[in-house]
Amino acid sequence: MNKTSYLLSVIVLILQLSLFSCGQEHGVESNLADENLIPYPVSLKATHIAYDLSKDRKIYIDGENAELNSLAKYLSESIKFATGLQFEIVNSLKLNDNGIQLSLVALDSIRNKEAYFLQIQQEYVKLQANSEEGIFRGIQTLLQVIPAASISDSIQLNQYYLPSGEIVDFPRFEHRGIMLDVVRHFFEVKDVKRLIDLMSLYKMNKLHLHLADDQGWRIEIKSWPNLAIYGGSTEVGGTKGGFYTQKEFKEIVEYAVSKYITIIPEIDMPGHTNAALASYAELNCDKKARKLYTGTKVGFSSLCVRDELTYTFIEDVIRELAEISPSKYIHIGGDESHSTTHKDYIYFIDRVLGIVEKHGKHIIGWDEISHAAIDSNTVAQYWANKKNAQLAVKKGAKVIFSPASLAYLDMKYHKNTKLGLKWAGVIEVDKAYNWLPDTLVDGILEENILGIEAPLWTETVENVEDMDFMLFPRLLGYAEIAWSPAETIKWNNYKLRLAKHGKRLDELDVNFYKSELIDWK
Repeated sequence: MNKTSYLLSVIVLILQLSLFSCGQEHGVESNLADENLIPYPVSLKATHIAYDLSKDRKIYIDGENAELNSLAKYLSESIKFATGLQFEIVNSLKLNDNGIQLSLVALDSIRNKEAYFLQIQQEYVKLQANSEEGIFRGIQTLLQVIPAASISDSIQLNQYYLPSGEIVDFPRFEHRGIMLDVVRHFFEVKDVKRLIDLMSLYKMNKLHLHLADDQGWRIEIKSWPNLAIYGGSTEVGGTKGGFYTQKEFKEIVEYAVSKYITIIPEIDMPGHTNAALASYAELNCDKKARKLYTGTKVGFSSLCVRDELTYTFIEDVIRELAEISPSKYIHIGGDESHSTTHKDYIYFIDRVLGIVEKHGKHIIGWDEISHAAIDSNTVAQYWANKKNAQLAVKKGAKVIFSPASLAYLDMKYHKNTKLGLKWAGVIEVDKAYNWLPDTLVDGILEENILGIEAPLWTETVENVEDMDFMLFPRLLGYAEIAWSPAETIKWNNYKLRLAKHGKRLDELDVNFYKSELIDWK
């Protein structure tokens, strides 16, 4: 992790306020189960004593592991920011050491790379994991039980107590994501980094960036420079657009890596391509450039599917994108291609499959791509058509669940919400939480599902305040659905835990929707 990552991450800790409850001094009962954790862990056992965080003030790590050392520094800075306590990092673990201990071990019978075991006892805190990524996930849980100084005036004399117990935890699904549409309204690098910070608090691990559509092209392609310079110049409503240089995109990717989040880039095709068709006349079948588009209609644009220049163009775009993106996947869109015949659509997707694989990546596409020659290397993102999702599974593909009526973050909370749309219905906080992906579509079981993703399309979302309002608090529910065991997904319990996060979001300066369904604390 770089210094900037630490400083931005540290800000997060002040947010732990409502979640963090003080432990009790030894001899006074303390209950780890009362900590209102989100996502809820796989297993939690409270032992009803307390650990004095101020007692030892050391973080022990197992040897000279640079990545583990970075994680220890992140934890140390976070604790200092919240409590004022200074923790020393010691590069050795000794038997019976006190303090906080971070170590990489092979957790018995848990092979998941994100798994961790957190043990809080009277004399020590142990955080063990299969990998550094697991340590990072466990740190997020630990930070939720460290009391912050501003919780209560009763915390005096630098005494901070953690409720004791044991947590065994690992995610249900591999893919736990948010999609941000930066096309219809553009968001700066700093805004994307802020979203990464917030996502990481809730153990989300994928950020899908929708980078090209009718209204704009948001990523520099050096072999086709006019895509970004001209195609990226506008956005919905005709206001000034923008784009990421490749250097800026790599900056976002590297920052996300420091938070164990993968950036998945999307270039939508063969429809949703007006920005490209306006930037280069030769990409049109009639060789006439289209006008820039700043509206919100869909389905009117298409690349020239039978022109070989189209595939030269796609080859260049995919090659450059693959070079700056460590993600194993590139998203190719494929939705709402109403101006492409079905035969041409199949021909096009099959050609693009080969191009993406040639550059060492696999494809994710919206569920319409299931009609092409997809296989087990492909992922279909279910958003609208159950039959498409079922067809994808029959062909061996995995599915990401993003059902519009449950998971689209651009949908209104209720009919009178100022922001958002309602073509897929309204999605209150309870509706956003009360579903499980393996119960929605006949024949699609847990083993067929890569995970879930909540997309934020930005027709009505113009700035960070708008983005916050549509994302929060629904993001917390999606994070829990994707991480926690199915049997723990219970609204009546979740809404009580969510209520304690209201002040945390306030302290983070998140402009969240204060649903009347929640008794915000």
